[in-house]
Amino acid sequence: MVKKAQMVRNQTEVTEFILLGISEDSDLQVALFGLFLLIYIATMMLVNLVTENKAISFNGCAAQFYFFGSFLGTECFLLAMMAYDRYAAIWNPLLYPVLMSGRICFLLVATSFLAGFGNAAIHTGMTFRLSFCGSNRINHFYCDTPPLLKLSCSDTHINGIVIMAFSSFNVISCVLIVLISYLCILIAILRMPSLEGRHKAFSTCASHLMAVTIFFGTILFMYLRPTSSYSMEQDKIVSVFYTIVIPMLNPLIYSLKNKDVKGALKKILEKCIP
Repeated sequence: MVKKAQMVRNQTEVTEFILLGISEDSDLQVALFGLFLLIYIATMMLVNLVTENKAISFNGCAAQFYFFGSFLGTECFLLAMMAYDRYAAIWNPLLYPVLMSGRICFLLVATSFLAGFGNAAIHTGMTFRLSFCGSNRINHFYCDTPPLLKLSCSDTHINGIVIMAFSSFNVISCVLIVLISYLCILIAILRMPSLEGRHKAFSTCASHLMAVTIFFGTILFMYLRPTSSYSMEQDKIVSVFYTIVIPMLNPLIYSLKNKDVKGALKKILEKCIP
């Protein structure tokens, strides 16, 4: 007994614990980090609904403005690149590994991020160089361009031109890439002799086409309208749609073509519906 007590005293006393985490798989850890980051960002947005203090600092507003614009622009370009990817897969499946090699995929993704973050940097610089000397009450639930321009006591004419020019170029160029890609896809599908092959090719594009329609439809309504027709109440409703509803639906839309997801969804519906 004495010897055992002596051994316990000789051991190093524990002063901290090590958490092994959800998984030791490094790839899974990165994926979980991204998932939980998005969840926490959404949760921080929801805080505005219940808290009485809805103030945000000038720098915090600028940071939110920049990152929101960056990810919005990046998603716009990524959807266009995904349309090209569908075209390459259906138009000539044998050349797909060449047309969409790892190097080309990396360049397309990197270009999308550079374009999105670069475009947001221009908008952020143009917006926050303005003077805000009157009311500080933003009629929105996050820092966005139209409500901020309404609060500015500077001349916002140049801002309106720059925003319209960049937004028009980015959205229209992405929409054109999508339309041309899907026109080529449609021609390729109509040339297929097999009805089963046509159905399979169309199902490959259906989820992306649905996401593109919802995303660009709301963006076109939001940013490519005349300044005189802006309504803050309408803009807030549309903003809720493409900042919360669409990101929530995207995983469901893209996973509907997965047979396992379809099977699981069918089982859930069979249990819920007599």
